[in-house]
Amino acid sequence: MFSSKYDIIVVGGGHAGAEAAAAAANMGSKTLLVTMNLQTIGQMSCNPAMGGIAKGQIVREVDALGGYSGIISDKTAIQFKMLNKSKGPAMWSPRVQSDRAMFSSLWREMLEKTPNLDFYQEMVTGLIVKNNKVRGVITSLGNKILARSVVLTNGTFLNGLIHVGEKNFGGGRAGEKASVGLTANLESLGFVSGRMKTGTPPRVDGRTLNYKLMEEQPGDTNPSKFSYLEKIKPIKKQLSCHITHTNKSVHEIMESSFDRSPMFNGKIESTGPRYCPSIEDKIDRFKDKDRHQIFVEPEGWNTVEVYVNGFSTSMPEDVQYNAIKEIKGFEKVKFFRPGYAIEYDYFPPTQLSLSLETKLVENLFFAGQINGTTGYEEAAAQGIIAGINASRKINKKSPFLLGRSEAYIGVLIDDLITKGTEEPYRMFTSRAEYRTLLRQDNADIRLTKKAYEIGLAGEERLKRVMEKEEKSNAFKFFYSKTSFELDEINPILESSGYKKVNQKDKLAKVYSRPNVKGNQMKSLKLVSDYLKKNKIDDEVFEQTEIQIKYEGYIQKEKENADKLLRLESIKIPKRFNYNELASLSFEAKEKLNEVRPATLSQASRISGIKPSDISVLLVKMGR
Repeated sequence: MFSSKYDIIVVGGGHAGAEAAAAAANMGSKTLLVTMNLQTIGQMSCNPAMGGIAKGQIVREVDALGGYSGIISDKTAIQFKMLNKSKGPAMWSPRVQSDRAMFSSLWREMLEKTPNLDFYQEMVTGLIVKNNKVRGVITSLGNKILARSVVLTNGTFLNGLIHVGEKNFGGGRAGEKASVGLTANLESLGFVSGRMKTGTPPRVDGRTLNYKLMEEQPGDTNPSKFSYLEKIKPIKKQLSCHITHTNKSVHEIMESSFDRSPMFNGKIESTGPRYCPSIEDKIDRFKDKDRHQIFVEPEGWNTVEVYVNGFSTSMPEDVQYNAIKEIKGFEKVKFFRPGYAIEYDYFPPTQLSLSLETKLVENLFFAGQINGTTGYEEAAAQGIIAGINASRKINKKSPFLLGRSEAYIGVLIDDLITKGTEEPYRMFTSRAEYRTLLRQDNADIRLTKKAYEIGLAGEERLKRVMEKEEKSNAFKFFYSKTSFELDEINPILESSGYKKVNQKDKLAKVYSRPNVKGNQMKSLKLVSDYLKKNKIDDEVFEQTEIQIKYEGYIQKEKENADKLLRLESIKIPKRFNYNELASLSFEAKEKLNEVRPATLSQASRISGIKPSDISVLLVKMGR
């Protein structure tokens, strides 16, 4: 069965592996997805949701590139919310609650319908490497499977160790065994590894909860969607989530048993996610808070299982149970399974280039939690980039790279490669200095043409984005050239808190005022007639509104991004000898030799590199 060589082998079937396999296969590479359990491809190991602050932008970017995450999220959604709508559009972030079982099932179905993609269930324990170039993988049964490129997306499975109170046992996820052998193999090749920790809350029986004592959280009245494809429609029926809170009784029960917690008694030594701490960590760190929010999230349409978001814990089962039943609405709760923490191996991402190819072994790519990230969305983003670049590398094409001003995916990868991470990395809007450019509404305009050029996004996507861009530009031009009628515009101005005007002006001038809303503009006859005549949908209408209202901010960020691009254009030779530059500090030489930045711009973002160091390099590269 393995007598012929594959173009690409993807190891691991999580969010990173699934996107990597889909991308490589759709670009024409003969691909094999090897995973320890084919029944859990694309599984939501933690919360049953996709998107959120900055993460929603990433899912839209993956979709714009031709990935599957957005489509699957939309088709399995049980609730949709656009977060941060009270803020500016740079902060708007889509999020869906998904049906956990449907999500994984649909991932497998879509992958099985993808040409050029084979599947095999087994543990990969080592790599075949010759002359610093990967040649394939070795499985636990001794099978040698040859390939021109390999993408490792091992998630939390590398030497995974699960903790529940004073008990611990090997595992990569509840009910699944850990992956052993690969870490040692990579270390023998010269790679440096580390340990990280993440956790998950108890799953409970929704029939035992009293929702009347909680605050209902319904989805949006007019839900949107992730995928830009026109054939993918927003959900019509939604399930509600609920909010409740911990209290002093909960905190006292937990605190009294901290000596039994692996986090506090020294059994867990690795670093956990700063921005998604366990409940015991929150209680310990924020002693002034007498309550913390708990989000009660349904797991799907046809199950009573509930995910208790905000109560991630590794405390003993009896402590978990005694504490959680003190929460309002949880008085009669029954567990489906307790929460747990998991420690696993990762490889500091400074060992990679921006294409996600390793610096030590050619044609070997890492994506997902193996690089120290946390979250399905961050994993999916790395997966699609690794799949694209693995395919391009074996076809002798230049790597597909996204800059910090082009995508949140570019910010994510640049942060990882340039700065590294010693704690599970999570994306936030604050990490992106050009977030006004990197909005969730324009990911298709930013990325689909690029994806089409490399053979990933199809004709349907390109046609859709070109139509959207053309209609939006024409609509914006209409606003800038069309004058309003005084008798129509003055009532709108007065109701919005502005003074009446005495002479005609362009519609765009009125629309650019912060308090004037899109629905008010729709009431104008000229605008209403234009909408009907040109068949303007909600997406184009929203895109045009943002372009008009935030034109000054967008232009300023474009100018700043252009300045950055000047440094991006100055390449640093791959084997440049920093040690020969006497003017560089010892620390700068050490950091530059470790990261091996591809451009002067990337070098400027390395921690410890000073402007004077960049000046030295600028003079040298200029020569």
